[in-house]
Amino acid sequence: MSMFCYQCEQTAKGEGCTVRGVCGKNAEVATLQDALMHTLKGLAVVAQAAAPKGLLTEDLGDFFNEAVFSTLTNVNFDPKRIEAFIREAVCHRKSLQAELDKAGIYPPERAAAFEPAADLPGLIAQGAELGLMAEASDDADVRSLQHTIQFGLKGIAAYASHAAVLGYRDPAIGEYMIEALADLARWDQGDLGVWLPRVLRCGELNLKTMELLDKANTESFGHPVPTPVPLGHKAGKAILVTGHDLLDLEALLKQTEGRGIAIYTHGEMLPAHGYPKLKAYPHLFGNFGTAWQNQRKELPDFPGPVLFTTNCIQQPQESYFRNVYTTGVVGWPDCPVVDRSDFSPLIEQALELPGFAQDEPGKEVMVGFGRNAILSNAGAIVDMVKAGKIRHFFLVGGCDGAKPGRDYYTRFVEQVPEDCLVLTLACGKYRFFDKDLGTIDGIPRLLDVGQCNDAFSAVQVAVALSKAFGVGVNDLPLSLVLSWYEQKAVAILLSLLYLGLKDIRLGPTFPAFLSANVAKYLVDNYDIKAITTPEEDLATILGGK
Repeated sequence: MSMFCYQCEQTAKGEGCTVRGVCGKNAEVATLQDALMHTLKGLAVVAQAAAPKGLLTEDLGDFFNEAVFSTLTNVNFDPKRIEAFIREAVCHRKSLQAELDKAGIYPPERAAAFEPAADLPGLIAQGAELGLMAEASDDADVRSLQHTIQFGLKGIAAYASHAAVLGYRDPAIGEYMIEALADLARWDQGDLGVWLPRVLRCGELNLKTMELLDKANTESFGHPVPTPVPLGHKAGKAILVTGHDLLDLEALLKQTEGRGIAIYTHGEMLPAHGYPKLKAYPHLFGNFGTAWQNQRKELPDFPGPVLFTTNCIQQPQESYFRNVYTTGVVGWPDCPVVDRSDFSPLIEQALELPGFAQDEPGKEVMVGFGRNAILSNAGAIVDMVKAGKIRHFFLVGGCDGAKPGRDYYTRFVEQVPEDCLVLTLACGKYRFFDKDLGTIDGIPRLLDVGQCNDAFSAVQVAVALSKAFGVGVNDLPLSLVLSWYEQKAVAILLSLLYLGLKDIRLGPTFPAFLSANVAKYLVDNYDIKAITTPEEDLATILGGK
């Protein structure tokens, strides 16, 4: 069975995975995810017709987000769980359609009439006919825009899901999810003039979603504060938490209080140490390992269970397979799924496993430089710029990955002049997060803004500085040097375009789903640039500054 997927940066040959995903996704899972997206588009068409009748519920919005999120790269590799999403989507659709039938409303789109096969093999066969290329425009440029929106939606779904579990929802975001999926169901309608504004609208709604998530996190756990995080470990029982979900981490911290178990973060959970409500737990000890793509090398050395809370899972090695648990939408075949309401299975296993035999001190890194922490020093920062002590700001971050060429970001940060500040966020920081860049008048030159989920915080810093200097954001002494891997990064890029930010450097490569003409449009209208070498890019950015 063949597949086609090019939604991530590491797609095979920079063109598309056709046999097996570089992420580890096999053809069966890929085609099931295609079938799920098809089914969700059909549900959206019916939901769009049902909305004026007041038939939509909050639960349906949460379902859309979780189902779309499950198709994001490195989230769910379990065919049975993807199948369950498909069948649930059909149930939702038929329930709404039954109500619409009474009013004589019959949405005509093909996706709204999809009948899944009775068994999993049959459903996989159906998915093979519902792939990315089968359900998009024949025009390469229009198709490129449609796929950009579809992948951006996956990022929005991830952020909206994180906010929803904390009780934060915005009807406008749910309405947009339905609107965009219904548009994609009508992929044979509209030209470039129709689809290009829809791409920017995706960026607009992602910005709204990130703002909602920022509010959810900060109101639930407090605004991050600068906090040192040890990279070593201490003797005793241990649990490792990876992913992004702060509520899962809090639930685990509560359930392990007084149990003699140290909780370590991994990957994008590192910034959790800066949240006051989470850092108040003394057994939240430190960070183990680095970025998601290194887990198969690092996790065999962790002497306790590992909880995957959102995306970024890879096929577990046999050496630690029995120690892996997933929660939420994350899935790998035969890995146990636990709910945050009861983490007792992995807690009991942590008590059975040996834990760390002895203390092993390591260096520390600083986290917690969200917008509140940075902007509390805004006056001093502005004064230092005016005095010539700070020449330039660089935002260097985004998704990390295993593809060769990502050492660019390490070398770039190492060569940033000593009179410049580096802001960073997301797992891309693991390329340089433990570098000691020193300070400028007491302000660290390397400022960790947080997860990719905290991109809104970085945007707010830029907006606040632009107001302080009385110039537009594009006129600030600020340069964005971004790395991307999966679809949350796509959504963030669309938000930056919606805000009108220009002169962004993007790497390691441009997305394969951008047609030549669409890529040229971004270069011509937004001055997006492909990264070159650190030396050349720094020289171009700084020029005579």
